Amino acid sequence: MFEEIFLSLGSFNPFLIYAILLVIPFIENIFPPSPSDLIVVLAGSLMVQGTIHFIPALIVTTIGSEIGFLTLYYFGMQTDKKLVRKGKLKFIPIESLETAERWFQKYGFYIILFNRFISGIRSIISFFAGLSELEFYRTLILSTISAILWNAILLSLGLLFGENISLVDKAMNTYSTIILIIISLAAIFFTLRYFIRKKKATT
Repeated sequence: MFEEIFLSLGSFNPFLIYAILLVIPFIENIFPPSPSDLIVVLAGSLMVQGTIHFIPALIVTTIGSEIGFLTLYYFGMQTDKKLVRKGKLKFIPIESLETAERWFQKYGFYIILFNRFISGIRSIISFFAGLSELEFYRTLILSTISAILWNAILLSLGLLFGENISLVDKAMNTYSTIILIIISLAAIFFTLRYFIRKKKATT
């Protein structure tokens, strides 16, 4: 399958490849999950052939990632927290808002700096960053740095492994699984602690 995708991308006009690299990270932010990371790696492998080049590819992937991040950040900013706290927005549990705010209070902007590295919940981070009303310019700078670093790693992997993308795919799947397990355990821990404290407060 990877060979077919690789050959398909290689047959495209370079400008079309750059356009794909712009759109795919944006889509991944808005409609996760999507194979955007793997496609960036695949496109990075085309640098071996000279089809595309590192700096333009890094620029367009970063722009796509950042537009997607800021789109959900904006939606979060426009969401009324009072409605969330009253339980009016059923798709956003009150506990999720409180957990997100505790995380941002505890870890601050480090979460934004590493958001691209946290596969599976990037869109959640960007939305709750807006909902928690984090400072825009600082959020913009740190999320851009995060996108640059992550996309640089993906493109470098493509350049390093060339056409042997299956190895990268296995490594990335393992990485994503480990991250999701850690996030899930942390979410369970904070949720249990929240309910235990709430129960103690009422007794």
